[in-house]
Amino acid sequence: MASSVHLNILSGAVLSLALFVGATAAEVAMPVPGNDKVLDESAALTALARKYENAEGVPRDYGRAVELYCVAAKKGYADAQYSLGWMYANGRGVPRNNEIAAQLFQTAAEQGHPQAKALTQFVPSETLTLPTCLVEEVIVIEGPPANIPESSYPKAIAKLVDKVAPHYRIDPKLVLAIISVESGFNIKAVSPKNAQGLMQLTPETAQRFRVKDSFDAEDNIKGGAAYLQWLLAYFKGNVPLVAAAYNAGERAVEKYHGVPPYLETIEYVKKVSARYGKTRHAFQRSITEPSSVVMH
Repeated sequence: MASSVHLNILSGAVLSLALFVGATAAEVAMPVPGNDKVLDESAALTALARKYENAEGVPRDYGRAVELYCVAAKKGYADAQYSLGWMYANGRGVPRNNEIAAQLFQTAAEQGHPQAKALTQFVPSETLTLPTCLVEEVIVIEGPPANIPESSYPKAIAKLVDKVAPHYRIDPKLVLAIISVESGFNIKAVSPKNAQGLMQLTPETAQRFRVKDSFDAEDNIKGGAAYLQWLLAYFKGNVPLVAAAYNAGERAVEKYHGVPPYLETIEYVKKVSARYGKTRHAFQRSITEPSSVVMH
């Protein structure tokens, strides 16, 4: 009974939203900066998918549209995730599945997609159900072995990291890779979400790991290293998962059973993996029980 109610509500919500904005899914694409290669590629895939979906200059082919949307959605492109959700909500090229549609809308909404946000107000996704194309091989994201030497980092900060990291049994190079991506070594950096300092600690994370002053370089590094120590134990030394959790939170990694399909997080993991140059790191089993994502 709950599933049928969910299906009817979602169908109504999709229709209501289309009427409200005066557009179909093909007409509500998010703007794409022209100087980002990944965004441009994803936007091109999504635009081509829409042509197949709507028979614009090519024969209508829902199956091909779904394939193209999937490729862009897996890259973390929110508009493709939203459009793929639309395909599942309407049974275009795939069996109609409102649980998958709702989850795709939620995933896009989590990245700020306005139309997806509007839909999730009508139909929150209660269970994680994603199409296979978004969850296959999502855990391992390996960067090229471009290990950046410590000598290329600011000497004062590298010296602090060399001092602090061994106390947490963390490779200093991993800490430096995180700092370089998080703050670019700006001690006073503050993000729009109020993450602070070198390792961009949120007030909640700072409190969790007993950081008194996030703008004190050594105190900040200690808090970030303590969090990395915990994440390494939780994800059994899987560096891509640790990086993903550092960026999006461990719950997001668990929710998606791997690196979440968020463009920001995917790119973050690639940068950290490339700068660190390794996908595994030693960990301490005594810190915490491992996540179910890496139990096998």
